[in-house]
Amino acid sequence: MIEELTVMVVRILASLIAGAAIGFERGFHGRPAGFRTHALVCLASALLMLVTVFQDSWMTQVAIETIRTDPTRMAQGIMTGIGFLGAGVIFKEGATVRGLTTAATIWITSAIGVLIGIGFYFAAGAGVFATLLVLSGLRWIESHLPRTFHAQLVVRFDREAALSEAELRDLVLEEGFSAQNLSHRLSASGQMVEYRTTIRSGRSRSIDGLSQKLRERPQVSEYRIMPTGE
Repeated sequence: MIEELTVMVVRILASLIAGAAIGFERGFHGRPAGFRTHALVCLASALLMLVTVFQDSWMTQVAIETIRTDPTRMAQGIMTGIGFLGAGVIFKEGATVRGLTTAATIWITSAIGVLIGIGFYFAAGAGVFATLLVLSGLRWIESHLPRTFHAQLVVRFDREAALSEAELRDLVLEEGFSAQNLSHRLSASGQMVEYRTTIRSGRSRSIDGLSQKLRERPQVSEYRIMPTGE
């Protein structure tokens, strides 16, 4: 009995440490699910797997002999349920979808908790190391890789003073961006002209110049520049 309790305590503590390590990285970078959330996810997964690992302790001898249980069903239920929690941190803002990486870390933290719950410490430890490597190490590599910059641009003009499509494209081009998929719309009961377009640059570029140009144009009533990406 004492041996079983010791195993349970060790696995519970290990799941807390593993989840907290991943959660600390998320919290450090200001993500919506951080230190406590990931620690609880890993702990909950480990606790639920302990139910199946030590089922002999709570199932009666008659039940053990007459009922055939499948421990993998608990893992399947955990991974299905964790999807609802992961979906809660994903949100869309304009053309940008945020929270995907955090949702993925919640999912993998749950998987690590399952591994710890059944006593696969080496696999769980390797999973924690690989997860932190992806979140921190690959972040540095990604920042040095060549990449294009995309953003959604929304500009609104008074109807009588609106720039033409060609003029707007030229303004964007002067700042090193190209305008793609440009659309037109009348809004405010026909009093405003709205342009929506995706601006693109072949390299990472500041939007300060374009923002300054738009502010200097008296015809511009409103504008919004929303970079895409995680």
